[in-house]
Amino acid sequence: MGKILLKIRYFVIIFLLFLFPFFFIPTSQEFFITNKMYLLIFGSLLLLTLSVIEFFVSKKFMWKSYPLDGPTIVFVLAIGLSTIFSSPNKIQALLNPHFGLISILSLTIFYFYLSRLNNLPSIIYHLSSKSSIILSVTTIFFFFQPFKNINLPISLQFLKNSAFSPLGSQLDLVIFLGFMLLPLLSVIRHPSFSKIHDLRSRIYHLSSIILPFLAFLVTLYSILKNNSVVLPPLSVSWYANLEILKNIQTAVFGVGVDNFSSVFTRVKDFSYNQTSLWQIPSFNVSANVPFHIFAVTGILGLLTFSFLIFKIFYLVFPYFFTKSGLNKFESDPKITWSHLISVLYIFLCLLFLPMSLPVLFLFFVIISIISNNVDNEQISGKKLELDEMPILYVGLTIISLVILGISIYFIGRSYAAEYYFKKSLNGLVTNDAKKVYDNMRQARILNPYEEKYVLSFSQVNFLIASQLAKKGKQTTEADKQTIAQAVQAAISEAKEAIRLNPGRAQYYDNLASIYSNIISMAQGADVWTISSYQRAIILDPSNPTYRLNLGGVYYLLGKYTEAINFFGQAVELKPNWPNAYYNLAWAYYQSKSFDKATNAMQNAIKFIDKKTSAADWDKANKDLMDFKNKLEIPQDMTNASSSGALNLPEKPVGELDPKLELPKDASPEAK
Repeated sequence: MGKILLKIRYFVIIFLLFLFPFFFIPTSQEFFITNKMYLLIFGSLLLLTLSVIEFFVSKKFMWKSYPLDGPTIVFVLAIGLSTIFSSPNKIQALLNPHFGLISILSLTIFYFYLSRLNNLPSIIYHLSSKSSIILSVTTIFFFFQPFKNINLPISLQFLKNSAFSPLGSQLDLVIFLGFMLLPLLSVIRHPSFSKIHDLRSRIYHLSSIILPFLAFLVTLYSILKNNSVVLPPLSVSWYANLEILKNIQTAVFGVGVDNFSSVFTRVKDFSYNQTSLWQIPSFNVSANVPFHIFAVTGILGLLTFSFLIFKIFYLVFPYFFTKSGLNKFESDPKITWSHLISVLYIFLCLLFLPMSLPVLFLFFVIISIISNNVDNEQISGKKLELDEMPILYVGLTIISLVILGISIYFIGRSYAAEYYFKKSLNGLVTNDAKKVYDNMRQARILNPYEEKYVLSFSQVNFLIASQLAKKGKQTTEADKQTIAQAVQAAISEAKEAIRLNPGRAQYYDNLASIYSNIISMAQGADVWTISSYQRAIILDPSNPTYRLNLGGVYYLLGKYTEAINFFGQAVELKPNWPNAYYNLAWAYYQSKSFDKATNAMQNAIKFIDKKTSAADWDKANKDLMDFKNKLEIPQDMTNASSSGALNLPEKPVGELDPKLELPKDASPEAK
């Protein structure tokens, strides 16, 4: 029985190691990283379950301690403490796919099993050669878009994308292909390669080099051509690190896992708005891994990670830079220069590229190889026999299985929520409102702490209300009741998103958007709209869009002095934004300041590219002529929207008589 369990455990480890680069399922909103995370989670839970069963059968507990075990565990504990003390939404922080406690814990469990395999470097090499060929052929195949002109079901439309890869993002693909090439190249350089006389073997080994190299070049070309990789600015990431030092708790524990975007919005400055990234309100990860660890886990997390890195270099470099190490290198075929190169490669990726699950997976594979290659004298073992204490080993088995069962249940619920959320998005594509609502509601029930579900459910409820309100005078009493319920649900869900994470400006923006669109349907909605935008501006002070939107609310209310103030602030934050100048011009016009209106409209025209936005240029130029002649523009024109980038605030569609009464706790801070 014990040997069977060992074999099953071995195959599970090999299965996880081999399948990770290719595993994706189109049953969640994000096909790749989300499913890879759950693969690791369920795989680690299965390994633990097999170990518990093995413990019950053998009545023995055996443990080998490797030099990297302690630093790895301490690092995981630091992430856990940050989650407990700093993460506002602790459940979502646990399930963050890139750096959540559960994903890191799963990788750690995987490391403990992987590092104990016999002849691990050889296993890694053979799996890398096979994986690299499959991944490379897939990358090259989809680069030529073979399904471009083929009608595919909605669920398979992603196959038309030339950048499709089962690994996920193109940046992760380049990193992975580069990592796989390193050990394979070392084999080609090895003298034993020339002794391979079997033609099929030589072709196989050469293919494992040539195909990944071609796929690497193809992916790199695609990235450069399409400018498809957007990286967080290094300067803002540095300012985020400085920001957390202003408070003792954040300095020690960081801002919390899954909460980097909140500090990013606070520290980005005027210069950020002058870049092409200005329309991205925030990033969820820092510019590189050490910066991200420091920002979200603080000094404690950075120190434990640094200690782990130091321990890795301490174990690796003596093999190559000491006399005993060189002798070992010459005598031990397990240790090659490719190990050192692989370590340096992955550390360069950590230093210069953002945090991602595939990069962390490679990192844990590396530390598994290093642990596997340490001398026997650096390994300590413990053995505990419980044959004569049945109550103890039976009790430990039951407790362990209960904990594992509870973990599987709740992780299963979270994945089921992803499945229903994806089904609701499919309903949007097919314009099936009932499918959208029912499935999104089910996702909310299964995982009430996932902020994207809450935010989306808020928007779905509002969409239902706005569609019914468009009936105008044809609105029935039943419709009015449904509108009232949907509006209340939309507001309630929007406030729930704020309650889950009050530091995210975009959640206040969502609430403000809902309030602004029901101004014509609900009493006091204008007040709550202004209040919500003000909160968003406090959390994201450099965002010109929020100020433009708030100015638009004042514009529609006929408060042109306030509108001019906020449109002017948007111009100050983004001096080359035509739409800010355009709205400012109309606000000046409505307040009878024709000279200032003319000047603002001239600035709007100056920043419009006539070649790419001819309609906008013509529209602004016509308005400028009207301003110069001080013509009275009909009211319907002042509220008209154009198909281009220049848009004045639009009046909400649909009115109710009598208007809805919002609850007294309708403010953004209400819970």
